[in-house]
Amino acid sequence: MSKKKKIIAVVAILLAILVSFLGGQTFSKYITEVTGNANAPIANWHFLVNENESTTQTINLASTLNNETLVDNKIAPGTNGEFTITIDGSGSDVGIQYDLEIKNETKKPQNLYFTYNGQKYEELSKITNITSGMFEANAEEKVKTITIYWEWPFEIGGPESEKAENNGKDTIDATTMQNYSFDIVVTGTQIMPYAE
Repeated sequence: MSKKKKIIAVVAILLAILVSFLGGQTFSKYITEVTGNANAPIANWHFLVNENESTTQTINLASTLNNETLVDNKIAPGTNGEFTITIDGSGSDVGIQYDLEIKNETKKPQNLYFTYNGQKYEELSKITNITSGMFEANAEEKVKTITIYWEWPFEIGGPESEKAENNGKDTIDATTMQNYSFDIVVTGTQIMPYAE
């Protein structure tokens, strides 16, 4: 390559650098990058039934009575007792819908009945239908105690014929039934959050 061509090439390169520098100054802009952190804490879920995480509770009525006239804490006409279900959602950051359901119920003695809030029921499932409820997410108290009383009266009825009929039912139940049991299933479900 001749000396003249080298000079022209060097001048062209210098000229290109000068133009890009001047052109870059003309189109420059301010750019600032700020880096931030995203943070989303997860709401806590806490749901206990009678201080257990298991939501199925097996109730043994014989363990809820105090009667020394019976052998091995068995129930019979003339016995009564109570049991309590405590639902605790106090550690939860979300609203909770709780529902009770009776499952695996064996044949109940015909004259045995239950009482809840002063109302008498022949079927336990009717009580569980009215004990469902909810805890709001921001509620101060998230504990519900449900006390259910049961009784198998010694004699039922006014006239002697009615008493005799009910005594006959009790006798049949005592000779054909070995055990009365049921499970109470308590289900806690998160309430869908909504904007106010």
